[in-house]
Amino acid sequence: MAKKDLEKENVKPVDKKKVDKNKKPNIFVRMGRKIKETFMELKRVTWPTLPQALKATGVVIVIVLIFLVVVTGVNYGFSALLQLLTGLGA
Repeated sequence: MAKKDLEKENVKPVDKKKVDKNKKPNIFVRMGRKIKETFMELKRVTWPTLPQALKATGVVIVIVLIFLVVVTGVNYGFSALLQLLTGLGA
């Protein structure tokens, strides 16, 4: 078609630059970008100091031990209740 015919029909010719922008890059390019973004983000992280990390670790260990005692107590209680109900106690 001639250029005049395209103008009459209000049809624009396909612009290759616009088509290329909408096309996804291959998997390796996308993975490389993601890895680069990840390392850039890790550089901006505020890492805790050693005393802060040790304090947080201690808090976690204490909480885990408290829950261990509670769950063990509940388990023992239910076990004793089950033995009373079924008469299987030794």
